Amino acid sequence: MKRFQIAQLDELPGVACPCGEARRAFGELPDAPASVHLTEIHTDARTHYHRRMTEIYVVLEGEGEIELDGERFPVRPLTAIMIRPGCRHRAIGRLRILNLPVPPFDPADEWFD
Repeated sequence: MKRFQIAQLDELPGVACPCGEARRAFGELPDAPASVHLTEIHTDARTHYHRRMTEIYVVLEGEGEIELDGERFPVRPLTAIMIRPGCRHRAIGRLRILNLPVPPFDPADEWFD
């Protein structure tokens, strides 16, 4: 097996998610330590949390807010946010983000109140 993988995020198919639409890479690799998502937040995202996964968001485009456990914080390009397991979160506004889930994203670890 190769010790590297390459993904062209803007060419991957989009998948609907609570945040809008995500283009996901590396989650299908059995030994990947993380995955990476290019996510378009079209409308206010739905509040959710993860029990096992940490997410790191990096805002690439747009301005808005991130809501973390009920508190809102302004975000703009190059804002980075680490969201630990159990933290209820959502993005607010039209944003384009890079999301780095660790371990790789698992749809079974997406929870709603």
